[in-house]
Amino acid sequence: MTDFISKYSTQLNDVVLIIAAVVGVFYFKKFKNTDARIFLYYLVYVAIVDFIGSYPSYVVEYKELGAIKEILADTPFKRNYWWFTLFWNIGGVMFMSYYYQKIIKSKVSIKIIRYLSLTFLIFASIYIFYNLDAFFNSQLKFVNIFGALVILSCIVLYFIEVLKSDKILVFYKSLNSIISAILLLWWLIITPLIFYEVYFSQADAGYLLLRRYIYLFSNVFMYLSFAVAILVCKPENN
Repeated sequence: MTDFISKYSTQLNDVVLIIAAVVGVFYFKKFKNTDARIFLYYLVYVAIVDFIGSYPSYVVEYKELGAIKEILADTPFKRNYWWFTLFWNIGGVMFMSYYYQKIIKSKVSIKIIRYLSLTFLIFASIYIFYNLDAFFNSQLKFVNIFGALVILSCIVLYFIEVLKSDKILVFYKSLNSIISAILLLWWLIITPLIFYEVYFSQADAGYLLLRRYIYLFSNVFMYLSFAVAILVCKPENN
């Protein structure tokens, strides 16, 4: 079982991500008149980002793409760090901050999220500009941590609003609330890895295996939970 998970962890991750996106597409009509539809867009966006971002593995696995492999070999784009930094670590955070600006009603909270996300975008851009080599060859921990803080801030502000309103009475029926609870749990699990990763070496096989398992099982839990929530929850009036 351990060997199977190690060998097919990427494929398992892709499968649950696609399941969530497909469920979101099939049940879009159910939520099309609510702000929750933005999250369904997000699931499709993440699936597309993941699919395109896997291009380094495509050029290795498929001989037909050998010409592309040769073209990329001498360019900074031979690795996909840049892609996921732009469209997951930055694009995903901006997408989710927009989602929370739509489902939160407090003008003060909306302004906080807006300024926080704009600050994140500016500082992330500056950091990338001065660290171009790292941008193409590694994960940018500064961007990852700052992005995590933006998302956690959005979730906390949303829960504060829920606790102050009648929404708390129907928390378990609300798609937005369940999504926020799942995201909070996922980020609480993943964020420590971002902070402590600097203390571990890529040569530490034990840590690398543990990290792979944590990411895999966290993603499986998150995306399957999203799919179930979309199936079970009823649309809310805006």
